[in-house]
Amino acid sequence: MTDHTATHRVWRVGADIDTDALAPGAYMKFGIDEIARHCLQRVRPEFAGQVQPGDVLVAGPNFGIGSSREQAAAALVRLGVAAVIAPSFNGLYFRNAFNVGLLLLTCPQSDALAEAERITLDPAAGRIGRAAGAAPFELLCEPVPAFLMDMVRAGGLLNLLKQRQTS
Repeated sequence: MTDHTATHRVWRVGADIDTDALAPGAYMKFGIDEIARHCLQRVRPEFAGQVQPGDVLVAGPNFGIGSSREQAAAALVRLGVAAVIAPSFNGLYFRNAFNVGLLLLTCPQSDALAEAERITLDPAAGRIGRAAGAAPFELLCEPVPAFLMDMVRAGGLLNLLKQRQTS
């Protein structure tokens, strides 16, 4: 997440994406691989089969509302999503996301990002840029604190704690 030159393809969804859309209840009895295969099928049926590692999900307000299921964030991690960008997140989802290593960027102007656009991320500085070759712009987001970036880089809180224990 610190390589500011990497570009990420945007996938757009609307507001109020709930945890059942991210990790459908009908699949909760299975492992995360099966849950991930059905991620966002109600909203973007093609998403789980076509998303590529490093892609980003851009949403409207209230992303992650609903239950406290950690699998809602873990499914996006399993699919290789680099970040979720939205104007606001449910508090439990926010905590679960960083705990499993999913980067969230709170960006009030996320609606300026277009479907399939290529962007760059600088989460520590709170900046999103348009990839080279397109009309330049920069969106400001809330900077992500170092301790949360440490969790993202480690792949989640448990991995970070394991790393610190062995250091």
